[in-house]
Amino acid sequence: MISAHEALQRLQEGNRRFTSGMQKRDAYLSQSQRAEMAAGQEPFAIILGCSDSRVAAEIVFDQGLGDLFVIRVAGNIVARSQVGSVEFAAARFGTRLVVVLGHSQCGAVLATLEELRQPMQSQSPNLRSIVDRIRPCVEELMGSELRHDSEALVGHAVRANIDASVNHLRHGSEILERLIQDDGLLVIGAEYSLETGEVEFFDGVEATQHR
Repeated sequence: MISAHEALQRLQEGNRRFTSGMQKRDAYLSQSQRAEMAAGQEPFAIILGCSDSRVAAEIVFDQGLGDLFVIRVAGNIVARSQVGSVEFAAARFGTRLVVVLGHSQCGAVLATLEELRQPMQSQSPNLRSIVDRIRPCVEELMGSELRHDSEALVGHAVRANIDASVNHLRHGSEILERLIQDDGLLVIGAEYSLETGEVEFFDGVEATQHR
């Protein structure tokens, strides 16, 4: 089993390769390797990320087939199906690192801020369910001094939304809570910069030094 600390190092090294244009050449498997992998998987990290087409986890972390267990949903929100997916991978495969991966200028966060400024009566109930997941963590920001600085407001809102998803995973599942307490599971947040390609890890990273 790969520890949370080692898994985080792999992701950091992969992102450095991505941003420097020095990606690995063995990310795509041969026919024999694909056949071998069909028998099972051992992903070293679980990534709960946004569905944004510019933030594909395997690419930004320079990983290949079988390396990451990726769950993608608009706004990297956490609902029951996402919790269940994380539980499945952590319990079934022994994966010990979970990363909630948000990104700069997240469309779902921007839509939530727009909804708070000017509510839309005709919004699809399915889209509204995403906005409603994000709303609690950004609503308070709208009442702060950040409302006068649009760029700063969006940046803080993106980070607040990531933090909310991390917190939900840490405290919204008995299975994950037990794995965190007893088996070295670590849930951390990260933000991908669309502008630079760099991923900043935060909220719990220091704990990997002891895992």
